[in-house]
Order: sequence, then C-alpha cells, then structure tokens
Amino acid sequence: MVGLMLSYDSSAGSSPGSADADDAAARYATLLPTPSRVLPGSGSLDVGAGLEVRAEGPDARELEHRATRVVARLGLAAGAARSGTPVPLVLRTAGGASCGYVLDVSPDAVTITATVVEHAVHALTTLTQLLPPSALRADGLPAGPVHLPVGRVEDSPRYGWRGAMLDVVRHYAPPRTVLRYVDLLALHKFNRLHLHLTDDQGWRINSERFPRLAEVGGWRPSTRLGPTGEPDHTPHGGVYSLADLAEIVRYARERGIDVVPEIDVPGHTSALRAAYPELGQPGVEHTVQDTVWAGGSSIRPTRDVAAFLVEVLDELVEATGVRYVHLGGDECDMSWWAGDPQVAAEMAEHGYTEPKQMHGHLLRTLAAHLAGRGVRAVVWDEGLLTGGVLPDTVVMAWRGEKASARAARTHDVVRAPLFPTYFNFDQSDDPAEPRSEGGPVTIADVAAFAPVPDDWDDTQRDHVLGGQFQIWSEWVPDERRIDYLAFPRACALAQVLWSGPVGDLDALTTRIAAHLPRLDALGVAYRPLAGPHSWQTGGEGVWRRTASGTINQTRAWVESISDEP
Repeated sequence: MVGLMLSYDSSAGSSPGSADADDAAARYATLLPTPSRVLPGSGSLDVGAGLEVRAEGPDARELEHRATRVVARLGLAAGAARSGTPVPLVLRTAGGASCGYVLDVSPDAVTITATVVEHAVHALTTLTQLLPPSALRADGLPAGPVHLPVGRVEDSPRYGWRGAMLDVVRHYAPPRTVLRYVDLLALHKFNRLHLHLTDDQGWRINSERFPRLAEVGGWRPSTRLGPTGEPDHTPHGGVYSLADLAEIVRYARERGIDVVPEIDVPGHTSALRAAYPELGQPGVEHTVQDTVWAGGSSIRPTRDVAAFLVEVLDELVEATGVRYVHLGGDECDMSWWAGDPQVAAEMAEHGYTEPKQMHGHLLRTLAAHLAGRGVRAVVWDEGLLTGGVLPDTVVMAWRGEKASARAARTHDVVRAPLFPTYFNFDQSDDPAEPRSEGGPVTIADVAAFAPVPDDWDDTQRDHVLGGQFQIWSEWVPDERRIDYLAFPRACALAQVLWSGPVGDLDALTTRIAAHLPRLDALGVAYRPLAGPHSWQTGGEGVWRRTASGTINQTRAWVESISDEP
C-alpha cells in the first residue's frame, strides 16, 4: 500500500503471526489518508471509561481545548455516562520533531506528540478513525466497552495546501451546510476551505457598510439550468451575515482548516453591478443573472471602484480575521474599458496601453491593501497574465497544465486544474449519472493527479503549495448533490495531497471502501463505488444526463485559452 510502512512494535510483545497483531494491522490499514508510517502492536486499549485529556508544554491550553472538544463529540468524555477509571490522553507539541505528529496507543494510555497544534488536530482525526464508525454519529459512542488497537503512527503531510472550493453563489448553501462540510473536510485532513462568495448570480455577504449588496445582489427572481434552460420563476438567494462568516472561520480553524473567502473581481460581477450600477458600464442594464452559467461582465478597474472594494474587503477581514483572501480575476470582459472615459483617463495616467494592464493594476492595488493587513492574496491564473500579482500572491491555476507550469516559474501555486480537480463533472460514463457539466472525472483520474509533474524543474517544484478540488454549483442545488459529487473522489484527492502519489489504485479503492462506513455514520449521501443509487440518478426529467464523454474536448479548450486573460 503506497506510503504505508508496516512493521511491528516489539515493545508490545507482538509478532507478525499473532492474531492480535493481524487485527491491529487491519484496523490501522483503514486509515485514510494513509499515514507515513504505521507500527501496529498487539492487543488493545479499553477506553470505555472515557479519555482524560492532559496537555503539556507551551501550547497546553490550546491543545486541551481542542482535544476536550473532540473527546466530547465522540462521546468519550469521562464522567456521567461512563464509569471506571478514564484513560489518559496526553498531548504535547515539540517543534523540533521530525514529522508532523506521532500517535502512540499503548496498553495504558494514548499519547500525541506534534510539531504544532494543527498537526495535533490531525492526530486526533487519526485517533477518531481508529474508533468504530459509530463514534462519528451525532450522539457519539454509547456507554460500554470501546477498544483502540495498540500501535504507533508517525505521520506528515506531503503538501501544505490541501483544499476544497465550494461555490455558494450559483446555489446557496446555508451556514449549517457549510459547517457540516468543514467537518467532512477535517475528517480527510484537508486544511483549506475556499468559499466562492460572489459572482454573476448572487452576492452572498451581508455587508453592513453597503446594504444594497445583500438587498439587491443577494437573490435572483428565477433560475435557469444552463444558458438555454427554462426559467423556474422561483426566487433563489441567501446571504451570510458577518457573524455567520466569523463563525464559519472559527469553527474551521478549530478543526485545522483555514477559510479562504473569495470576492471575485473585476469580472463575474453582475450581482455587484445590479446593487451599485455606478461601478459598471454606463448605459447598460445591470441585473443579477438568472442562468447559472459563467457570463461576460465586469466593473470599472478605476480608483473609485478600488476604494469601494477596499471597504468591502476591510469589513470582511475585520469580521473574520482570515489569513487569505481570493480576489478572483478570472473570465473578465474588458472589451468596453478602453472606450470608457474614466478607464481611459487612468490608463493614460499610468502609462498603460492595453486594458488588461488595468485589470492587473486593480488586483495589485487590492492585494497590496490586504498585505498591509497581514492578509495574503490569491488569484486565478488569469491574474498572472495581466500582471495582477505581487511577489507573495498565490496563483490558483485552473486552466490546464500550461497555466500551472507558467505560474510556478515565478509564484507560489495551488494546483486546481479543471481536469481532474473539478468535481462538478460526472464521475463516470454511466448514462444514469445526473446532469452535470460533462466529464467524466473518475476516482482513477483523481488518484493519478500529480501536483508536481515529473518534468518540472526545481524552481517550479518549490513553488507548489499543494492542490484542491472545486465544486461549482451550476447543477448543485442542495447538500445531497454536494455530497454525491465530493465523495468518494475527495477521499482519493486527500490521499494524493497528504500521502503522495498513488501507485496501487486497487489498494486505494480497498481503503476507500473500508472508509465508507464512516461517511455512512455521518449521513453523507456519497456516490457508491459501484455506481449511483436509484434515487441518485438523473432520471428522465430536467436532471437527465445531457452530455457524456466530453472531458477530452473540455481539456483541449481549457488549454487553448490559457495564454490569454
């Protein structure tokens, strides 16, 4: 099994042929993603009386807080429902350690030693996976015997950015759905949640400084599935208050995840322009788009618009304390800028000769302001081509291999290529799959993804922060469809980003199959490995599959547009 070193802990008195050792090895072999090194022991530790958290060292208070919350969620808090002597759960950080964390389950105690608090959280996730899947249910484990297999895990992530993007614009997801999604990502050791909060089809931040953003931009009177779809004549919308976003950020951070909010500018701004038409092209009607599809739009990249956006960003950062903000920068219509007097005047002032230089100027202006607040900017790869980057700007490369390779020569890169990280595409060529954007993108495709291609040089390799998958919600109306598209493909990407290349697809598939009962316990409506359930298919109505076998054409198209912003 790739990335897994199996050996046996002689101090526990085990031998490779013992039944106890075989049982422990089997339990440890279900961990996902695969740890760097596992040493199964012999026997088990009864934690039925609960776990008593003991934290040591400079991070003791934070470690105790995190671990106590986890133990309570698992139903293993010592006390009322559990009798007997609780088992010590000892946590400490040791900055000079050689790996991210070490988890030791001995016959007497559980010990976690981690380089930093975040890795201690990952160790707690590993501990959770060693328990029966029922521990993940809302009421946790019932009172009674509960056993952990004796053994040791030594583990570190391959990449520092292990992300997931969720588009909550095309179809809104209420805060409870986002918080649940955070829990699902944490179970797989992802550490970034990229929230796409603004687009042509809606503005999802309830700004207190600019209330029309939510009042006008926060909803649309109708929705069409695709550019030629029939309108449903049903209002759709929703916004997150600043308190909602702050809660999501805090909740995620406690689980080892940084939230990366995205305010997409200067394109994809129909909802913004509907709320404040003066930011857009004069003489043009500005409305929130009803088709859940990318459409050409833009605001002016001028000084007054930048000042407006700075206030929006300040409000968001002050409310949430995020470390990253995604500024978008993709698919922007610049065709009218040169003819606009204000844009033309600023172009002349800066000595620019092409409208795309103003695109870069706006993104740099916003990124510089964020930097002054200690926040790092992220842009889609179009921003690199217009000069919309600072030296520390992170480039999220989605338009194929050429765009990724170019960005990694000069900037830190998060690999997010449409193939195979866009999970809004079909998972197979089964005609029963529900409607999506085409495809397929299979588990095998995801497992074969190389965040660092073999032919990249050392400079490019060093610039790769990691990768992430995306779920654009054009055809994702609810939580069940999010589950279906994300899992189990997210399990495969978690393996790639944490453990490294997958050399044995069959072994990974076996590991995922053993992991699925955990998702069952969490109520996840994932796609079974053998194909969709009857109620997950597209049927014969509006959700019937309309295209198949399109991924090669889509990949070719993405590569063909990757040289221009």
